[in-house]
Amino acid sequence: MPPLFRTLLVLTLLLGCTYPAWSEGVLNVYSSRHYDTDDALHAMFTERTGIEVRVIEGDADALLQRIQREGDLSPADVFIAVDAGRLRLATDRGLLQPVASDLLERAVPARLRHPDGLWFGFSQRVRVLLVPRERRVPQVSRYEDLADPALDGAVLIRSSGNVYNQSLTASIIAHAGVQSAQEWADGVVTNLARKPQGGDRDQIRALAAGEGDVAVANHYYFARMLEGSDGSDREAAEALRLVFPNQGDRGAHVNLSGAGVVASAPNPEHAVAYLEFLATPEAQVIYALGN
Repeated sequence: MPPLFRTLLVLTLLLGCTYPAWSEGVLNVYSSRHYDTDDALHAMFTERTGIEVRVIEGDADALLQRIQREGDLSPADVFIAVDAGRLRLATDRGLLQPVASDLLERAVPARLRHPDGLWFGFSQRVRVLLVPRERRVPQVSRYEDLADPALDGAVLIRSSGNVYNQSLTASIIAHAGVQSAQEWADGVVTNLARKPQGGDRDQIRALAAGEGDVAVANHYYFARMLEGSDGSDREAAEALRLVFPNQGDRGAHVNLSGAGVVASAPNPEHAVAYLEFLATPEAQVIYALGN
C-alpha cells in the first residue's frame, strides 16, 4: 500500500484483542455507514461467531427516530453512526446502554469512547482543506480563513445540512463561541464559489476544474480518489494539495465513527461481541479500507 494512502487512510485502532465464540444467533444492526466492504465485516463476524448479521442502513437521524418509535419492541441491537454528534444524540435520548468490556477499554482509547461505555469509536475522519498544486490562490491554513474576504467567490463546500459541516461548525462554536461562529458561517456563505451541491468528492472535482480556489472535504474522499480506479478522479486529486488546518493552534477538526448497544437490544451479548470484534486488527483493516 503506498505510503501516502496509509497516511490519508481513516485513522484506526489496530490494537490486538480476542473475542468470544457464540452459538448460532442473530444480530440486528442499524447503521448509517454505506460501504460495500461492511459486508465482508459481517461475513467475517458470522464465520467466527456463528451469529447472523442483519443490517438496516439509513440516515442516522432517521434510524434514531425509528428506534424511538419501535420502543422496547425494537429489533435493533447495535446503532452505528459516522458522526460523533449522532452518538451524542443517541446518548441524550437514552437509546444506548452501558457496556462493560475489558477488551474494548483496552482497545479503544478513553478519548474515543463514552466514559460510561455507551458508545465506542472505531474510526476517525479529518475535515481538511484542499487547494490547487499549481494555480496561485489566496493562502489558507485555518478554518477561519474560509471567511476571509480575500476568498470571495472561492469556497467550495457541500450543504450546511450535511452532518460533517454541522460538526465542523459545532467545533467552531466550542472554540470561538456562538457569535464568532455565526460571523464565520456568514463569511463562508459570502465566499461561496457556487450554491452548495453534491458530496465531498464533487467539491474536489469542482476545485480541480477551476470552479473555486479552496474545497472542504473529509480526508478519506481525497485518498479514495487518489487510489481509485477512476482515471478522471485520480487526475483531479493529483492536481490538488491537502491542508490540515489550524496546525498552529487547536489542530484540525476530527470526527468519529462509532457504535453502541441499543438500550432495548434483544441480543445484548451478541451486540457486545460485535463491538469487540470491530476493535480487532483484522476488522479494523476492513473498516478503514471501506472508507
